[in-house]
Amino acid sequence: MNNLNFELNENQIHRYSRNIILNNIGGLGQKKLLSSSVLVVGAGGLGSPILYYLAATGIGTIGIIDYDVVEISNLQRQILHSTKDVTRKKTLSAKEKIEELNPDIKVNIFNDKLNFNNIKHIIEEYDIIADGSDNFETRFILNDNCFKQKKILVSGAVQGFEGYISTFKFVDGSSSPCYRCIFPEPPPENSIDNCSTAGILGSVAGVVGAIQATEIVKEILNIGSGLSGWLLIFDGINSEFRKIKVPKDPKCITCSN
Repeated sequence: MNNLNFELNENQIHRYSRNIILNNIGGLGQKKLLSSSVLVVGAGGLGSPILYYLAATGIGTIGIIDYDVVEISNLQRQILHSTKDVTRKKTLSAKEKIEELNPDIKVNIFNDKLNFNNIKHIIEEYDIIADGSDNFETRFILNDNCFKQKKILVSGAVQGFEGYISTFKFVDGSSSPCYRCIFPEPPPENSIDNCSTAGILGSVAGVVGAIQATEIVKEILNIGSGLSGWLLIFDGINSEFRKIKVPKDPKCITCSN
């Protein structure tokens, strides 16, 4: 997080007034948000609401990494994109939309697939990483590298009518479990359905992405009770939330001693 030795200008005070009047944010909190940086991995079903709400809230620097293009089947849930964006790079479409919403922020894009070779230099410049990916390979790469670089990772996943959210807080002194404490290894190939085979209700992705954005803001401001050490499960078909305590695995290959 950068230096907070600056004053909000008149436009910023007006734009973020509903944040500023909140007791847990105020002017100082808004300056923290404007001085923070968040990398969002994936500009799809989860990335869309995460990016839109973070931009609206006033996160000063937002990074977007995605190597895919917009397809018409994406539009049912990936609300940053529209019909005219079909065949465009998702990063370009997302950058355009959030800059139209809030020109007060800086947006960096990476038209790449996150992998072992590029992740270190991509995530090192960001305070918090938001996982909006849709595959286990990326989730494990993110988990292991965020642990190495002591980053906060806010992770989400959706399928059908269900969603899952957790925060993995790899900062100094934290006893947070990591993603591998829940899933030690990727499941066997083709044993888990994805959106294209199992389906997903678009609004469920919206719920999960909005919660991820909220948890990111809370982590930046250090307010409230976060989801480090917890798995929050949203059951959309039965309108239920469940919160499960996740212990740290003493034999975890990533975060154990």
